[in-house]
Parts: sequence; structure tokens; C-alpha cells
Amino acid sequence: MIHKRSRAHAVVCLTSDVVAVVAAFFSAWWLRFQTDLLIPLVGEKPTPHFDYYLRLLPFLALAWPAVFYFRGLYEPRRGRSRIEEALSILFATAFASLVFTGLSSLYRPPEPLDPNLTFTYSRGFLAAFSLLSYLYVATGRLAIRETMRALRRRGHNLARILIIGTGRLGREVTQKILDHRELGFEVIGFLDDKKPTGEVLGRPILGMVKDLPEVLEAHPVEQVLIALPLEAKRKTIQILDVLSKEVVEVRLVPDLLEYTALNASLEDLDGTPLINLSRTPLEGWNRFAKRVIDIGLSSTALVLVSPLLALIAIAIWVEDKGRVFYRQERMGIDGKSFRILKFRSMRQDAEATTGPIWAIRNDPRRTRVGALLRRTSLDELPQLWNVLRGDMSLVGPRPERPAFVKEFKHKVPQYMQRHRVKSGITGWAQVHGWRGNTSIRKRIQYDIYYIENWSLRLDFKILWMTVRHGMRRNAH
Repeated sequence: MIHKRSRAHAVVCLTSDVVAVVAAFFSAWWLRFQTDLLIPLVGEKPTPHFDYYLRLLPFLALAWPAVFYFRGLYEPRRGRSRIEEALSILFATAFASLVFTGLSSLYRPPEPLDPNLTFTYSRGFLAAFSLLSYLYVATGRLAIRETMRALRRRGHNLARILIIGTGRLGREVTQKILDHRELGFEVIGFLDDKKPTGEVLGRPILGMVKDLPEVLEAHPVEQVLIALPLEAKRKTIQILDVLSKEVVEVRLVPDLLEYTALNASLEDLDGTPLINLSRTPLEGWNRFAKRVIDIGLSSTALVLVSPLLALIAIAIWVEDKGRVFYRQERMGIDGKSFRILKFRSMRQDAEATTGPIWAIRNDPRRTRVGALLRRTSLDELPQLWNVLRGDMSLVGPRPERPAFVKEFKHKVPQYMQRHRVKSGITGWAQVHGWRGNTSIRKRIQYDIYYIENWSLRLDFKILWMTVRHGMRRNAH
């Protein structure tokens, strides 16, 4: 949980730094060559070609963040004051400016735009850029710090944590969370069988362990920390069984180092080890890369299949003059609902009397056009829009209707784990025929395999299998 927040913070700071460097570059150019402010200091010279200086911009936009990275400015420093951060930025900027000034004095354009001009970079520009880059970077970092602080004061961007156990482990991890509020964690309370009422370190005890489902329903909880002693192993297993039916992140505060032998990732909270039992490969940069691919491929596909989409829409409308598209609530990543978009393949209001039910072979509710669309899975094409919007991914577990989720999460082990990643138009289960009214347990088995073994290579393999073989098996 700490590494995830640290990565997010580093991405925000990196983006701010690049923007600051670019802004400093154009400001320095304007200040040196478009105003008279620096003429008394450096003298007046003809304005050089802007192209000479523009060649510097990619180098600067990469060099400054690289120096900041090696100076540790993208690493979390708990308790670092504003003055300490400003000094760290100053030293890093001074070092980068010194190296850049030395290199720029040796640089000559490979193809001079003006052969009669002996070109050197303006000292006034270099000095102005160095000063402005520091001011802009420091201002951006300060704005990020104050914005995050203000948001957290108002209750935003806080990871709300429920701690199970009020003993030594529970108190230790709570105290460290309270000591480092800059991390954005908020302890909402405790559960404990030995002390079911009262307070611990100023946080309320919300009930006993058996009250866990009711507490999760009554309170907005993103993470659960299990801080029970080793002898409570059986109770820990029971808690994990309950949490497997909920969409919350689960962390285990180990009482002994033997827990590190588990197939899980070990994290650190100021010296206290935490075991992440719900980590997937689809985090950080992997999630970002997957999203970039989703945007690129879905937007391209929408353009390419737009004539087909228009023909299908006309065919649906001509048959019964009804709605072309069908929107239905589905459950996606982290248990959040969204409206999936499909071509309508059944009569209007087909579930008005039956409620949510599975589609069956030769379903009498289908229209003639709809029967063809469902056999070929062409009714799924509008979901490319859901992918572009960010509701879904091209590849992932198929999103299910909330009514079925509520039923299956109590019957099928690990069912809710499929909501750790974005739902997909196609997936590992779908290309193997596990879709529609088929075995839920087999489908979950394939979904869990995909989540635990995700890679871009696996995604492209699934996309290729979808294009080559389609998703026609068990499509009705």
C-alpha cells in the first residue's frame, strides 16, 4: 500500500517537474530575447534563431528529472519539511545547471541555420533558465504538497483502514499510521473479540470480529489490516474467508518472520512488515501501459468498424423500430458499477416480468437480428466505447450483473478477486469457451489465472485468439 501511494506521488511530481522545466525554458527565452530586462546585465545581441534553442528542450525535459531521481527527489521522505525539500531541489538544480552549462559551451549545431554566425548559447538565457527552473519546480512541489494536505484535511484522498486486533500488533501499526499522516491513511476503527467496545489510541472499537461484514457495509473501508497474534491462526483464516467475498485490500501484520514464506509481497510501514495478500501484477506502470494500449486499440477499432456499426444499427432499427443500444448495469474494478453498452439483441423490456436471468440457447426473447449478433458476438462491439471511457479494458474478466455478483460471491470461493482488475470485452475464460450460462467455478479458475499471471504478452495472445477464433462458443 505504501509503495503504491509512493509510485502515484512520484508520477505526480515527475509530471509537475517536466511541466516546470518546459515553462522555465520558454520563460527564459522570453525574458532574455523578447524583453529588455536583462540587457543591462548581459548586453544587447541580435536575437538568434529560436530553432537553436528549441533543440535543447528534449534534453532539458529529460536531464532535470534524471538528476532529481538520482538525488532522491522521487523517493518518499517521511516528515521532510518544506525547507528541506526546497534545499534538496536547490542543490539538484544547481548541479544540473552546472553540468548543462558546461556541456552547452561545447555544443555546436550539426547543421548551422546561419553559416555566417558563430553560435554560442546566451549566458543570460542559461542563468535565467537555471533560476526559473528552480522557482517553478519548487513552486510546483509546494502546490502538490499543499493540495494533498488540503484534500486530506477535508477527508479526500484518504485510504480508510479497518484494523482487526487491539493487541500489541494492532496498537503498533496504528501508532505508526498516526505518526505519518502525510501518507494519507486514516484508521476508522478496530474489531476485537476481547475488547468489543471503547477506544484505542483515539479510534473507536466498532465491534467484534463476527461483525466484520456489517462493519464493511456500514463504513467506507478500502483496506483491512489483520493484526492478530500467531495463536489466532484459525481466526485469521476465518477472517480471510469472509474478506474473500468483499472488494477490499487485505494486509497481514505478521507476528513472526515465517509469514514471509507466503506467496505474497512484503511491504514496510516505518519498520513494521506488512504482507500484501491482494497484490496483482496490474499495478503502477503495468496498469498505465495497459491503459495506453486500451486507448490506442479501442479508438483505432472504433474508426475501422464504424461502417459495420452503422449497418448493424440500421438493421436493428428496421426490424422493430426500437432502441438500437442496450445499457445495463455491470460491476467492474473494485466493485464499482458502470453502464455497459451493447447492441440490443432482444425484444424491448425482455426482462420486465422475469427480472435478471441468464440467456439460454434459442432464447425466445431474441430478435432475428439479435440472434445473429449474439452468435457472432457482434453485439459486444459498442463496448469499445466503454474501453475508451475507461470503464473496461479490452482484455479482462467479463463484467457481471450486480444481482448475480451478490449471489455468486457467497457460493464461489475467490469470486470477488476477479474485480481486482478492469473487466474486459474478451478474456482468458472467454476464449476457452467459459462464458454465458456455463460453469462459474471454471470461469473463476481461468479469471484468477489471468489476474495472477498477467502480462502484456498474455493480453496480446488473448486478443489474437479472439480475432482468430472469435467468441462464438457458448454464445447464445
